Amino acid sequence: MRMRRKKNLDKRLEACKDVIISMYSEDRNFKTFAQKNDYLDIREIFGNDNPLYLEIGCGKGSFATELALKNPGINILAVEKISNVIVDAAEKAKATGVKNLKFLLGPAEYLPGYLKNKSVSRIYLNFSCPYPKKRYASHRLTHTSFLEIYKNLMADGAEIHQKTDNAHFFEFSIEQLSQSGFKLKNVTFDLHASDFEGNILTEYERRFLSDGCRIYRLEAYL
Repeated sequence: MRMRRKKNLDKRLEACKDVIISMYSEDRNFKTFAQKNDYLDIREIFGNDNPLYLEIGCGKGSFATELALKNPGINILAVEKISNVIVDAAEKAKATGVKNLKFLLGPAEYLPGYLKNKSVSRIYLNFSCPYPKKRYASHRLTHTSFLEIYKNLMADGAEIHQKTDNAHFFEFSIEQLSQSGFKLKNVTFDLHASDFEGNILTEYERRFLSDGCRIYRLEAYL
């Protein structure tokens, strides 16, 4: 079901324009758009040369905001393609006064046109839509087409951190990552029964835990 447009959405987005960067373009061909190389000046945006982390599919922003608050020496770009959702995330971040978090509005396919190769030190994929029907597999954020984008963006030593509640999606992700040349570590099929420390809960994670769901997690690197 399509999400109802939020009241005063345009005004709210305008009030958050200092933390939201739009990636939407008239060029709907992601491959040709990526070749334009209209890169963001990350140093100008954040005022420093700190490592850059991405969260792709940030939802309402609780994870990205807490991550930024706990890691002031890291710059964070949180990506979300739905303006109805990103406005909540941006408002939440602005309310905290956090300075090392900005938001990118648009689909992940546009990232190569905005971020330089080898510029990202970590990518978070938290509870991405699993697109359970096989015919939509190419939309999954761990499909090989997306992994090729990430590989180009990832700096030496960079990692992908994934969490999901969906076992089939997790198995798919492991398969796709392995086929794309990634190595895996810290793989767990029940995060909250493991000894992993430092986990930051997302909105979805809290809901899934209250429903008794397992949380699957992995880290991938080249």
